Amino acid sequence: MSESAVSAVGYDELAALKFVALEGGRSSPVKISCSGLAGRLDASNQTASRRLQRLESAGYLDRDVVADGQWVSLTESGEAALHCEYDHYRRIFEGDSPSTVELEGTITSGMGEGRHYISLSGYVEQFRDRLGYEPFPGTLNVDLDDESVRARSAVSSLPGVQIDGWEDDERTFGPATCYAATVADDGEIAEEAHIIVPERTHHDETQLEIIAPVKLRDELGLDDGTVVSVRVEAAE
Repeated sequence: MSESAVSAVGYDELAALKFVALEGGRSSPVKISCSGLAGRLDASNQTASRRLQRLESAGYLDRDVVADGQWVSLTESGEAALHCEYDHYRRIFEGDSPSTVELEGTITSGMGEGRHYISLSGYVEQFRDRLGYEPFPGTLNVDLDDESVRARSAVSSLPGVQIDGWEDDERTFGPATCYAATVADDGEIAEEAHIIVPERTHHDETQLEIIAPVKLRDELGLDDGTVVSVRVEAAE
């Protein structure tokens, strides 16, 4: 878990992201002007430009500014953000919500920040109370394959366990949501685990952080590059 803040992306920025996708930026770079975007969004040129900048800073867009406009395209994280919006609207109009989400990816080494944040007392007390265990001090990091990056947006529609933000005398620590999960590799299964999704993190939508009461690398014999399946389930 990290306290690195991802640039704020709200409904206005998502509207700009949707415009880029509708123009064809999901499959390849498209050339747009701030004036054209401003007209579609009923905003000023400066506001339209700031929205694109925020999307780029958040990792949702790739952008190449040229003399007469800019070439923009959605990243995997940008596409995942729109998938999340789609899933929310689907729930509104169709009324269905998945009870499980199946994901797959490869184990990768993290930056070591998870060990520090997972061990902080303000989080540990909530983990014990709300998850029923004290996590091993560290997270298992999984790089999702392309299909799972797209499917990940459905996780946010599952009921999760809220971990509240808190503060000490020096700083404020952000909230997170935990989703019950099982991790499997070659017949070995760890059934007591949770995906943790901090409100503020350096990870994008292509990666998962997983916590458990045991060190999952040792429990399942995992190395970097090992392919694992992660089954995310609705909290009871």
